[in-house]
Amino acid sequence: MRISNFLPVFAALIIGAILCLAGAAIGARFIENTSTKAVGNELTLQGYDWVNVEGDGLQIVLTGVAPDEQTQLAAQRAAGHVVDPARVINVMNVVQQEAIPAPRFSIEILRNDSGISLIGLVPTSWDRARFIENLKKASGTGSIADLMEQADYPQPDAWDEAMDFGLEAIALLPRSKISLAADGITVTALAESKAQKAAFEKELKAELPETIRTRLDIAAPRPVITPFTARFLIDETGPHFDACVAETAQGHLRILAAAKSLGIDDPHCTVGLGAPSAQWAVAVETGMRALSKLGQGSITFTDGDVNLIAAEGTSPALFDTVVGELEADLPPTFVLHASLPEAEQAEAEDERAEFIVTRSPEGQTQLRGRIPDDRSKQATEALARAEFGSHSVYSAMRIDDTLPSGWAMRAMAVIEALGEVTRGSAIMSEDMVEIRGETGNENAKAAIAGILSDKLGDGAKFTIDVTYVKKLDPVLDLPTPEECVAEANAIVASSKIVFDPGSVELNVEANDTLDRIAEALKDCEEVEMEIGGHTDSQGGETMNLNLSTQRANSVLDGLLMRRVAGVSFTAKGYGESEPIADNGTEEGREENRRIEFKLLNAEAPQTVPSEETQGENADTDDTADTGTDGTENGDTE
Repeated sequence: MRISNFLPVFAALIIGAILCLAGAAIGARFIENTSTKAVGNELTLQGYDWVNVEGDGLQIVLTGVAPDEQTQLAAQRAAGHVVDPARVINVMNVVQQEAIPAPRFSIEILRNDSGISLIGLVPTSWDRARFIENLKKASGTGSIADLMEQADYPQPDAWDEAMDFGLEAIALLPRSKISLAADGITVTALAESKAQKAAFEKELKAELPETIRTRLDIAAPRPVITPFTARFLIDETGPHFDACVAETAQGHLRILAAAKSLGIDDPHCTVGLGAPSAQWAVAVETGMRALSKLGQGSITFTDGDVNLIAAEGTSPALFDTVVGELEADLPPTFVLHASLPEAEQAEAEDERAEFIVTRSPEGQTQLRGRIPDDRSKQATEALARAEFGSHSVYSAMRIDDTLPSGWAMRAMAVIEALGEVTRGSAIMSEDMVEIRGETGNENAKAAIAGILSDKLGDGAKFTIDVTYVKKLDPVLDLPTPEECVAEANAIVASSKIVFDPGSVELNVEANDTLDRIAEALKDCEEVEMEIGGHTDSQGGETMNLNLSTQRANSVLDGLLMRRVAGVSFTAKGYGESEPIADNGTEEGREENRRIEFKLLNAEAPQTVPSEETQGENADTDDTADTGTDGTENGDTE
């Protein structure tokens, strides 16, 4: 057979092969486009619109930048639901995550007579064991409680410098708290005297790291002063102190500020222990300002006794006014004795007769000034006892038979008017009546105006300076300060404020308790309350004191955030010093770990001298002692 006979067959085979290849290519392209479009639509519907879908033959290639690895894998699985997962090629990238910042590394070293405690967070790479050995050598003690934790992060710059300074400081300071970090150092310590304090500061400053911010707070103990005395005088040379002491740093600033305002250029005062009251500075400032109204004289505070001596020639009317106001304004712990030396040549024309009634916050009422005769005196005292209570009235009036007609009736009107106020004073002269004070009755001014208008007659001159005080209003039935504190402690007893071990942060349960306390105290008015933190005896004494103080401050911050407007809070840590149960048992330790509320500056009740103790001198001497027994009020520093 000739070759020409096979040529048509070969041509047909070649054409068929070409057609098959062309059909396969067209089919593959169709499948690629269809798969790519289907996968892209599915990813868009599921929110993966950041994925780019490309076809490569039968393979589906996914590109793009995923926010994280989990989302990347989820997009790949979504594509595998549309086409065979084996055809999906994942070449997506993941956003580069920022490195987690290293924590702040720090150590708090607490040292007292019982040993040393270490609290804080340190780098894993740091030679912790070597530091503890060096600490034992520097302090000379083997009792070290290591409560530090560690984290695997690089050691910060200046860390070794801070640790070296800590070793120097702990060797020098037997009672101290030293906070060490690469960005700051704080040293708090106690010295036995001012000389030792200066020596400590000198040595520490020589060792201070140049690159680290450092704060030194070294305190020397305050001296015990007995008796606690302040004496302020105004004479021909001007105002000055013979003696001046203060109970706290805040009290010191208060007395110095008062002294400067009264004309002492460079006053000096000693801060010491032994004050009879937490309101010592308030009393001293009140007495100084009273003396400044007299112009000359002296006022001496000896513990709770106050002795005011006016200068010879002081107007008796001015003296009566100042003494009456001072007696009402002094804190209840203090007892005033006032005297006015008689001038050798009294000028009657300068003497202004007055009748004065004062009502103190404790309910004591005092009658001072002039009354025309003994019968009027007895009638006035009887009315005062009927108005204010038979055991709360003290009389120091003196008889003056030169008083104008109607004086006794006007005095009785003043007593009746003052019955409308809870605390305050009334001053009556021949041509004027002044009523001032505080009351819980919103209509008291109108009532006083009615009484004076009716009793004094037409044309009488009087002024009324009476302030309504919400907490004094009996209609509102506001809780007393004692009731406020009792309610707060009752809530804590039923739902204890608990902190996580070693923590000073309030947990969820503690915040719920603070919500209840804030709600219970919303009606309290002008209450000063201490938040006391207490611990058990486990751990070092200084560490426990520090922990209790921080926890008390956490509760204080929590209540301030809840805006308890009528209560002034103070936080104080007691550490392990006031246990209420046996620290030898777990139950006892649990009871000792607590928060307690305590009333500050509670006004103690005062007594009034009996009629027998008043004696007959009250008839002729309006400068007699008040006879009030001073009862210590508040905590002694």
